[in-house]
Amino acid sequence: MSDIEQSAAPVSHNPSTRAHAAPVKKASRMAVVVGIAFVVLGAKTLRDREAHANALQNTTTEISQQYVTVVKPSATPALRKVTLPGTLMGQTESPIYARSTGYVAHWYKDIGDTVKQGELLATIETPEVDRQLSQAEANRQQVQASLGLAVTSAKRWETLRSHDAVSQQELDEKQSTLAQSQADLAAANAEVGRLQELERFKSVVAPFSGVITRRNIDVGALVDAGSEGPGKELFMLARIDMLKTYVYVPESYSQRIHAGQQVKVTLAELPGQTFSGTVARTSDAIDTTTRSMQIEVDLPNPAGVLKPGAYADVELDLPSSGAAVIPANTLLFRAEGLRVAVVGADGIVRLRAVTVGEDYGTTLQIVQGIAPNDRLVLNPPDSLEDGQHVAVR
Repeated sequence: MSDIEQSAAPVSHNPSTRAHAAPVKKASRMAVVVGIAFVVLGAKTLRDREAHANALQNTTTEISQQYVTVVKPSATPALRKVTLPGTLMGQTESPIYARSTGYVAHWYKDIGDTVKQGELLATIETPEVDRQLSQAEANRQQVQASLGLAVTSAKRWETLRSHDAVSQQELDEKQSTLAQSQADLAAANAEVGRLQELERFKSVVAPFSGVITRRNIDVGALVDAGSEGPGKELFMLARIDMLKTYVYVPESYSQRIHAGQQVKVTLAELPGQTFSGTVARTSDAIDTTTRSMQIEVDLPNPAGVLKPGAYADVELDLPSSGAAVIPANTLLFRAEGLRVAVVGADGIVRLRAVTVGEDYGTTLQIVQGIAPNDRLVLNPPDSLEDGQHVAVR
């Protein structure tokens, strides 16, 4: 046996030594594994804590940060369309009254009938006027007879006076009687003429060409002369080949309305159809109650499509002032007045005072306070303050 074999023999052939060394090695390996596990778990714990801290910090920062949505002002269009309500009316509308008291004998035109100027509408029986006319004519004949006698007497007395057969006073009395008889005849002629005019009013005629829109009488109805008191409206006559409508324009638009301006008229019952009209005249004054100006629009209606009394929308194209337009929900109502929140390039908010021009409903015209490239906060919160830092979405 060699020296090597002799030196190794005691180890390899000693069982108690090998049994003791194996547990020691195993324990060492376990300790290393446990140590490594503790190190890994510690590192993971530290990593998780750092991640949670960062997430908490980011959440806190995000919550404390004010986010806003911004919008830029838009330019006002060259023409501003304004639609206002109106009611169509005939260019000429007139109630027809009787000028003579009596009973309706017959009517010849009904509602919807087109009539020409001077055309007969109705006839009236006037027995009282007939009797008054007969009496006036008889009285005139009486006066004429008295006048003839006065003329003869005056001539005779003038001849007698030339021969000094009568005094001058007696001649003056005869001439005065003649003058009075002439005046009585003139009065009698005037009365007969008046009653003859009333006789002509027994025929009710159309004062102008148009359409009968109302008839308020029937045969046998009692009518009185005149348009006031007990007078009764017989017919309503309207000219419909040319209509008109009165429109009340708000004071803010009044300076941009002038006669001759073209307008468009639409009706809900005639969808898709547009009718052209013209501003005929304006009141050129602001009503202190409504703060509006009345204008009259003429609307040709040769085909008779449009009906008097219909509700219409009148659209006017008004020249714009060129000011900026912003959404209404960018305004801040503060005690010191209207403000808008403008966000600068550095994210700092500046509250600016603005002057509102026209109100378009969802948008507003701003005549002073903002520039075209300003970024305005949309739906600004009430807590927004001047100098506050915000983030733009």
